[in-house]
Amino acid sequence: MHYLNNDPRFYQMTIQILLLIYGIGWLQFDISWFEVGILTGSALLTQYILTKALELPSFEPKSALISGLSLSLLIRAEEIWLLIFAAVLTIVSKFAFRWKEKHLFNPSNFGIIIMMLISGKIWVSTGQWGNVALFGFSLACLGGWVVYKALRSDIVIAFLIFYGMVFFGRALWLGDPLTIPFHQMQNGTFLLFSFFMISDPKMTPNSRIGRIILAFLVAIGAGFVQFVLFRTNGLLWSLAFFSLWIPLLDKWFPAQPYDWRM
Repeated sequence: MHYLNNDPRFYQMTIQILLLIYGIGWLQFDISWFEVGILTGSALLTQYILTKALELPSFEPKSALISGLSLSLLIRAEEIWLLIFAAVLTIVSKFAFRWKEKHLFNPSNFGIIIMMLISGKIWVSTGQWGNVALFGFSLACLGGWVVYKALRSDIVIAFLIFYGMVFFGRALWLGDPLTIPFHQMQNGTFLLFSFFMISDPKMTPNSRIGRIILAFLVAIGAGFVQFVLFRTNGLLWSLAFFSLWIPLLDKWFPAQPYDWRM
């Protein structure tokens, strides 16, 4: 029971399911419960097959379920098989790209990026949440609950500060009203990324200084993608690129790795 109470994945799954209920039931997300079932079922099945194929000691469904729910909250596709492929790629990345018992990439981030690279029929639904300040605040509170349980609140706080500096700094430089960056940072996808993706304990640097550096790099990289390259989904592209730097950050700033049993 002590283990269950301290595993942040239970909190994260609960919050993700509540967000899907809210999104599909009230915000009319353009995804059905059938498609949610396809994504989560494909993720769980892939996890099970790879567990057996690699002769691992036990099947671990929680991480795969979280990945499937994350994909359900973020991506949309024109065809069902693309959703299945995205879920399969997401789980495969957990086994294929590892560094000292850690994921080299956030699995959901990897699956989304690869699918956007190889297919023009899958996309991230950034506008589905709207920009309701009350909902943004509620989501931030729920996300803060999760990262606190995962002991990764430092990277979230640092990222929010650095990303805010990019947006507000640009607005001040251009003379834009500050309502513009406020509006941009109320986006639900941005909050989901901040609280559920960049804070992934199995991917982030082990040390606090390493996590703060990663937050800075991802924030700057996202601003570069959005305001210099003029491409969408800057957060996802930036995290995928700078995830490759995490082994170096762990080498330069050694610390005890995260353990789910903590």
